Amino acid sequence: MTLTASQPLEPGPSGSPGSPGSTYWPAGTVYGTLLNFRDEVAALGAQVTQLPYKAPPQAPVLFVKTANTWSANGAAVPVPSRVPQVEVGATLAMVMGLSLFPESNWPLALVNSAQLATNIVAYYVLMNDMSVPHTSFFRPPVKFKCLDGFLGVGSQRVSRVQVVNPAKLKLEVRINGELRQTVDFSRMVRSPAQLLADVGEFMTLREGDVLMLGCDCLPGGGRPLAGVGDRIDISVPGMPAFGVLSNTLVAEEPFFDGPPLEKLAPLRGSAALASSAAADPRAVASVGVTSS
Repeated sequence: MTLTASQPLEPGPSGSPGSPGSTYWPAGTVYGTLLNFRDEVAALGAQVTQLPYKAPPQAPVLFVKTANTWSANGAAVPVPSRVPQVEVGATLAMVMGLSLFPESNWPLALVNSAQLATNIVAYYVLMNDMSVPHTSFFRPPVKFKCLDGFLGVGSQRVSRVQVVNPAKLKLEVRINGELRQTVDFSRMVRSPAQLLADVGEFMTLREGDVLMLGCDCLPGGGRPLAGVGDRIDISVPGMPAFGVLSNTLVAEEPFFDGPPLEKLAPLRGSAALASSAAADPRAVASVGVTSS
């Protein structure tokens, strides 16, 4: 691995991703981390030795939160009718200020030191990694993790200079004002520096990319659950610079009010158009239907 020197993130226009103190928005790929809390691993018990896993993971377990999942602080998050409850995943995320490329000549002393995180990370930001409740931890299906709006993004990023030691921080999760979870980052399996070192062994992290530290579970397993109408607030006690990440779950509105797609699926060509016109003339008002 090697660090590639690049220009530090410079202030930009108000509201741009590169301006400290402005509303933060990701400028690169957002990666999530699974099984990075000791209680989270312990809650799985014998599952990690059974098929299809056979053994606990030896490397970080990562996934991508695609851009369609990103929700700004204060935004309403649409929840499909088929999803009765949503898992809340409160976490801190590291925003890269330099690029990290995998190479074989990385100095061992640097890999095992906090200097790695100091050199690479520019900022920390609050995130809420929401998902549909599921039991597939090593290979989380996209359909559970990447629903529209299912990543709350904190509006305030905090410089690494202010966050001296992330392992000393705690998060509080409130649902409708009630404290439902306290996340203690001293319980991580890999420290931020070690997580970066291990990830950098097999993939590139570029300036602007985001790496979440992981989400802890409740005592006994599982994560806080919320439903439509619930407001989720995540904060860092003692560090008001992070602000409060707040999102409210709302019922997803139907995509369109025409006939159900399954009723049109068996039809092709002019038959499909004619059927659609019969159900809703507006659907094909500008299309001429001819018989073959």
